[in-house]
Amino acid sequence: MNIQSTNTILMVRPYAFAYNCQTAINNHYQDKNSKLSFEEINTKAKFEFDNFVNLLSSKGINVIVFQDDNIHDTPDSVFPNNWLSFHFNGDIALYPMFAPNRRLERRDDILRFIESKGYIINNIVDYSSAESSNIFLEGTGSIVLDRVNRKAYCAISERSDEDLLIEFCEDFEYTPVIFNAFQSVNNERKLIYHTNVMMCVANDFAIVCLDSVDDISEKKNLVNHLKNDSKYIIEISENQVNCFAGNMLQVVDNSGSLLLVMSSSAFNSLTTLQISDINKFAEIVHTPLDCIETLGGGSARCMMAEVFLPNLN
Repeated sequence: MNIQSTNTILMVRPYAFAYNCQTAINNHYQDKNSKLSFEEINTKAKFEFDNFVNLLSSKGINVIVFQDDNIHDTPDSVFPNNWLSFHFNGDIALYPMFAPNRRLERRDDILRFIESKGYIINNIVDYSSAESSNIFLEGTGSIVLDRVNRKAYCAISERSDEDLLIEFCEDFEYTPVIFNAFQSVNNERKLIYHTNVMMCVANDFAIVCLDSVDDISEKKNLVNHLKNDSKYIIEISENQVNCFAGNMLQVVDNSGSLLLVMSSSAFNSLTTLQISDINKFAEIVHTPLDCIETLGGGSARCMMAEVFLPNLN
């Protein structure tokens, strides 16, 4: 069974959320210039997280929350979609992470926690050994999956290796759609670190920053794949990407209705026409994530790991 969206997501509640110097090397969305203390930052991040969970739950989404602890230095644990992905046949994938302290987020107890909720893990496909060769592919941050049409969209970067993407596609039977995506940083074009910052694929539409794809042939190929799969394309600008307008995720509530989840920053950056176009396909759900976005350099989609596993219940 292939469906694009799930009713169940895993979220990891942070214990010590903070600006991560190890990821800031190539995540240009992070900003360490906060006037808040560590305690104030951590309190605010937990407040944003809890409000997000409460909002999703109130909308009929099954949210599985795992509480992080103080055993490891994991300031980015709130972004679990980067180190694992769940699949319909009971497979899960574990991914190689660029930052050494993010590798500590891969935890067996989280997998056991998922199983304790009745979900079946049949097989683990572990790519994490690639870290020893400085090769990285950071989950559904690096790969935006069209699960119905079996397409894996990937903007190549220091965190998204092309050869490892192809290996993933062979293992999980996806067709790779590969391109380079850029953002302007101090008048230079820098690679965007994660694909899910600049695009989102839903049932019948895709939100994408085509302006970030500088190569004309790559842009044409990306558009053709989306159009050939009958996706209505909603374009966003680079300025909107900076507000995390590409970092969205479609989910389905317990009545079967489609929701598009995003941050309030992303929502507030959208035009009236873009909002109208989205509303033709899904209800928009948004929540403030200012602290997590500013210091973590990730947003709503990064905080949600979709659970597609078989369930005993």
